[in-house]
Amino acid sequence: MFKYISLVVAIATIGTAQAQHSLKITVKDIDSKLPLNAVRATIQAQSLTSYSNAEGIITFENLDEAMYFMSFQLEGYVVENKTIQVPLKTVEVIVFMKSTAEEMDEIIITSTRGTRTINNIPTRVEFIAGEELEEKANMKPGDIRMMLNESTGIQTQQTSATSGNSSIRIQGLDGRYTQILKDGFPVYSGASSGLGLLQTPPLDLKQVEIIKGSASTLYGGGAIAGLVNLVSKTPKDERELRFLLNGTSAGGLDINGFYGQRFDKIGLTIFASHDRNAAYDPADIKLTAIPKFERYNFNPKLFLYLNDKTELNFGVNTVFEDRIGGNIDYIKNRSDFPDSYFEKNKTQRVSTQFTLSHKINDRESIIVKNSINNFSRVITIPDYLFDGVQTSTFSEFTYVNNGELSQWIAGANLYTDEFKEKKKSAFPERDYNQITYGAFVQNTVKATDWLHLETGLRGDYVHEYGFSLLPRAAALFRISPKLSSRLGGGLGYKTPTIFTEESESIQYQNVLPINSDINKLEKSFGFNFDVNYKTHITDALSLSVNQLFFYTKVNNPLILTPLANDTFQFLNVDGNLNTKGTETNLKLSYEDFKLFIGYTYTDATVENNGNKSRNPLTAKHRLNNVLMYEVEDKWKVGLEAYYYSPQQLTDGSTSRDYWIFGVMIEKLWENFSIYANFENFTDTRQTRFGSIYTGALSKPLFKDIFAPLDGFVVNAGIKVKI
Repeated sequence: MFKYISLVVAIATIGTAQAQHSLKITVKDIDSKLPLNAVRATIQAQSLTSYSNAEGIITFENLDEAMYFMSFQLEGYVVENKTIQVPLKTVEVIVFMKSTAEEMDEIIITSTRGTRTINNIPTRVEFIAGEELEEKANMKPGDIRMMLNESTGIQTQQTSATSGNSSIRIQGLDGRYTQILKDGFPVYSGASSGLGLLQTPPLDLKQVEIIKGSASTLYGGGAIAGLVNLVSKTPKDERELRFLLNGTSAGGLDINGFYGQRFDKIGLTIFASHDRNAAYDPADIKLTAIPKFERYNFNPKLFLYLNDKTELNFGVNTVFEDRIGGNIDYIKNRSDFPDSYFEKNKTQRVSTQFTLSHKINDRESIIVKNSINNFSRVITIPDYLFDGVQTSTFSEFTYVNNGELSQWIAGANLYTDEFKEKKKSAFPERDYNQITYGAFVQNTVKATDWLHLETGLRGDYVHEYGFSLLPRAAALFRISPKLSSRLGGGLGYKTPTIFTEESESIQYQNVLPINSDINKLEKSFGFNFDVNYKTHITDALSLSVNQLFFYTKVNNPLILTPLANDTFQFLNVDGNLNTKGTETNLKLSYEDFKLFIGYTYTDATVENNGNKSRNPLTAKHRLNNVLMYEVEDKWKVGLEAYYYSPQQLTDGSTSRDYWIFGVMIEKLWENFSIYANFENFTDTRQTRFGSIYTGALSKPLFKDIFAPLDGFVVNAGIKVKI
């Protein structure tokens, strides 16, 4: 009897064993067709989990014959669900996964003039958007300086000790080589460039796009170091109504409001802000670290969706500001201190933006753009007055052809820039009237699954300065789903102008006008190369590393040169400006924590008639550290630490190095949030390192500004969404 029972058990056991099956699945990226590592595959009904290896292979053992519902997950990819019959009826099962970046509209990059997502653009573009944009806006809601200064390779340079005027430097190059755009329009050029950073609040921005390195082929003169494109919000079907109220311990107040909504054929956005600050002197040296100012912004924009193929939008940007810095006693009571030093800035900016886009068919479209910018500025210091008006226009026609593998963009533009100075003395007026005619063509092609190529060519004719031909090329290498690389380079140029950091620091006093007989275009060559690596180490831990190498050479740079009669003349020197270095960006995410570490090495030198020196006010080493803790829709806490190495100063001396620390906390509810930002809580100030001027207080000669002047400032506020 026992033998029969044993035989029945053995037969049942063999039958059961024969019913067990193994399952092998290969997971690949849908675009590159390369295998994906660390994909988590889950059989829902049995809570079985397995991970793909470096070859993208996932294996399950000992499965019964059945139909299984499975999900595949990987950070940065859309969750893929699939039903699989076991045993397999096919030789091989392949699951393709799609990157989430392909589906996110907010990462469509406009600065490259195409409609591709950031993952498919050979040109290296950095962007600030979404929650990161809101977090940076908490730190300085009145302007965009903080937002840009906290990026690797970018340094905002304060040009006036008392008025706070600033410019933006990219990769060690002076601010005049950076082009700042608003929705692709060059409204912050020429005379208006010195205050562009100070007068642009971030609340109405959808994203900020940054291209480092030569972008002149795309946007003409002025983009030798790169460009910053401030992209405005557009109306959506769901109403967006936001308000921000912010106050600071330095006597500052910001009131911002934004409204946007689309109504079938019509859309509307309106941004308005009022920003003000009291005169602030934390060092008690009787000179303002933050000037007294009052500013109003009003930016309405109308969108007309004429039909399925045609869209028109028209907007107006306005800024009105009064700013005064200098002796704080004079600012508080001018009549009692009549012989004190002061610097007044009265500015008015009105600019228009017109865009008409029409789809000819599914592949072809045309875009017509126009803007008119009027900017007036009056600078007053004791015994000197600068008063001028800049009127500039920009018009462009673009044709776009989008194919499955290739995209063509071709266009022509006209840029005019006229400056007229109101004569106040016998000194020569700095009037000019520049006209630039340009034409460009660009092609982006998917050569293979692993190679995307972008080539471009621009020709510009600048009145009185001649013709410039600007070729450019870039390549994107998709080595694997985790590893990619970009290589790009091109030529650039900059039209001579008196409106630079050097002349701004002396309020253009005794600066002779540009002369086309002795001045010529500054021409450049630059390239960059980066390697980008992303991986998901565990379900909760991910790592991203980007390593960039850059180089730019500007031939015959324009340098402000003192003459024998106490005047200054911009001259093209016999030499060059060289900048080279590296940027390292590391991002580590673990559950609710994110750690950002950025390091910038910049070696910027000026060669003038065989004499070589370091480019002043450029930190050779910079370190950016940010640790964020975020519970979605509940809390945000950020810790920051920034290091600046010693900088060469214009008088030949060297500054000291310093650290800046900050902490930000925000509590979120469904429709509003409150936040507080403790910026520079260690009170790092240049006035703690020594005097910022020489001579008498009534007529100071200011030294270079290499460190913050305002020190520890707390700002806090409330944001409301209705």
